[in-house]
Order: sequence, then structure tokens, then C-alpha cells
Amino acid sequence: MFRILVIEDDPDIQEVLNNYLTAAGYLVLLAGDGVEGLACFRQEHPDLVLLDVMLPKVDGFGVLELIRQESQIPVLMVTARDS
Repeated sequence: MFRILVIEDDPDIQEVLNNYLTAAGYLVLLAGDGVEGLACFRQEHPDLVLLDVMLPKVDGFGVLELIRQESQIPVLMVTARDS
């Protein structure tokens, strides 16, 4: 089964993404901050990461930089930022 790691600190956005992706048949892994997200990435080896930019502990750009040191997994940046 295709596994998607959602690294998002907003519980409402986490829930929406989880519901839609689960309904579409994906296995969803959830993390609420950058540190937790990196740990989950390293342990679970997902097929895709949906990554929020503004995260506590380690922001999305820092998480992406660390992921890129280990993998070329597809990463989609999810953000409400306008710039």
C-alpha cells in the first residue's frame, strides 16, 4: 500500500488530509512537528511526504534539507504562506 507521511502541526489540516487520503486508499502517517516528522520518515520509509512549511522545532525547509541528505523521495510542500 502506498504510504504518505503528512507533517503538519495544525490538527484540523491533519484531519482533513488524513480523511481524504485514507478515503482514496492510502496509508497515512501523521507527524505534528519537524522532529517527529523526521523520526517517522526514517522509521517508516514512506512513498511521499506532504510537508508544512511553518512547523515547530524544525521548519519545513529544514526538514526538507535533512530528507534530501538521505533520499530523493517526492515531497510536496503544503503552506498557507503567500510568499
